Amino acid sequence: MAVEKRKIGNLPVHPVGLGCMNLSHAYGPAKAHDEAIAFLRRAIDIGYDFLDTATIYGMGGNEKLIGEALKDRRGEYVLASKCVMGFKDGKRILDGRPETIKQACDASLDRLQTDVIDLYYMHRPDPNVPIEDSVGALADLVGRGKIRMIGLSEMSADTLRRAHAVHPIAAMQSEYSLMTRNPEIAVLDACRELGVTFVPFSPVGRGYLANEPLDPEGYHEHDLRRTFPRFTDPHFSANLPLLDIARQHASDLGCTVAQLALAWTLAMDKHAVPIPGTTNLQHLEDNFNAASIEIPTAMLADLNAQFSPEAISGPRYSPPAQATVTTECFEFED
Repeated sequence: MAVEKRKIGNLPVHPVGLGCMNLSHAYGPAKAHDEAIAFLRRAIDIGYDFLDTATIYGMGGNEKLIGEALKDRRGEYVLASKCVMGFKDGKRILDGRPETIKQACDASLDRLQTDVIDLYYMHRPDPNVPIEDSVGALADLVGRGKIRMIGLSEMSADTLRRAHAVHPIAAMQSEYSLMTRNPEIAVLDACRELGVTFVPFSPVGRGYLANEPLDPEGYHEHDLRRTFPRFTDPHFSANLPLLDIARQHASDLGCTVAQLALAWTLAMDKHAVPIPGTTNLQHLEDNFNAASIEIPTAMLADLNAQFSPEAISGPRYSPPAQATVTTECFEFED
């Protein structure tokens, strides 16, 4: 089945992109260097043509992996990276000042071994710097040919509109899945209004929406899910009946639960380009092929009803993490 491409700005891409963070950290130890290099090359062989990384992933190590693995195949994929959330002396920092953004871009270009980043996001808003100033610096980078397009991540519809008034924003990235539907409050509508591509991250619910059940007792010591309320009890256990519902629908469609979750994001926004992450080669192929799965109208309606925001137990972020974003919350989350 031929799959119609979607667009990031004016660049056509396969409907499912690849989030590269997992290769370096987040849910377990980093993938061995040579295995990570081979994994990235395999992704391009399969047909992935939209890769997402960031300065902070692996403290620059993730960008270095992509540069090393794919410098000779740069014309085969659209490359996205992120600034503002960075690192200094081995510690995470948040800095949206224009001069810092420009320095971060140069460092990323060097690590990625490329002359231009196709899509450069602000990873988070810096509360100490007006969004207009940060976007102004990014606009200057566009003018100088160092980046092609500007993106935002984990920001509100209002922030998107303010940024877009300074320079066209090509993409808005935020968490979106059956488990996390906050973008439906305002961001999805704002993206449609402004012609901005919505890029869902964690579309498989950070591994929750998968055939292999998660085990809160078995998380790696550095697994981020240890800090997310939904992934520990009592919320984790309270949400398990929803997983059974997803499994039944996936069985009816003849696909994996992860493929169902991805097909759902593609159906909810016909222009969205989700970026699931994985370190598993079989999952890499499964995720790519999810673009050809169509969810029947009745099943889509049932999923939306069963996975209503009110039905999910627990907030998606801890209070400190929520304080770093400006994404909208449902009234019952306050």
